[in-house]
Amino acid sequence: MDSAMIVLGRFQPFHRGHAAMISAALEHLKANGDKIPLRICIGSSEAESSLENPWNAEERERMIQTWLDSNHGTESRKTQIVQVPDLNDPPNYVRHAEKFHGTAGSIFTSDRGTADLYEDAGWEAIMMQHENRSNWQGWRVRATMQMMSTITDYEAVRSVLMESIPEAVVDFLIENDGLRRLAFMGHGGEPVG
Repeated sequence: MDSAMIVLGRFQPFHRGHAAMISAALEHLKANGDKIPLRICIGSSEAESSLENPWNAEERERMIQTWLDSNHGTESRKTQIVQVPDLNDPPNYVRHAEKFHGTAGSIFTSDRGTADLYEDAGWEAIMMQHENRSNWQGWRVRATMQMMSTITDYEAVRSVLMESIPEAVVDFLIENDGLRRLAFMGHGGEPVG
């Protein structure tokens, strides 16, 4: 696989922080002549279903593609999405991940630890500042979604979730029953709500 600029995340779910990072990465590529593609890497692709990992890799890929298609038109055709299973061995992670996302290119990230791992493996790391980090953390977004998972007024659900999740992804989750399952992922097997 050819080198690319990569963005790495679990995308559980794909939220506005991810959208901001991918948009910034696409802008960076455009400003530098689009010489390489953007490759979005879905981490923890093999994760078993849990409250921390409610959506499988294919569902996360569909969330990302839905957002790309609705927000980035022609750039979405040049953007690739790949799945990367966990290794749980940080010093050897990059070499493992390269089997899935290609060899040395650049990584666009807001996480210093990830940047360090990739730089140590010969990659260029392009750092981005977190945007609205306190509200757009995956665990916080999932907790809000879990609270909304038993509400049947979809306009109310959309209104709340669109604060942290792009509209196209909220619609995708509602249309594909991606929220209701969260009601049954609480501790002890009791539905939330």
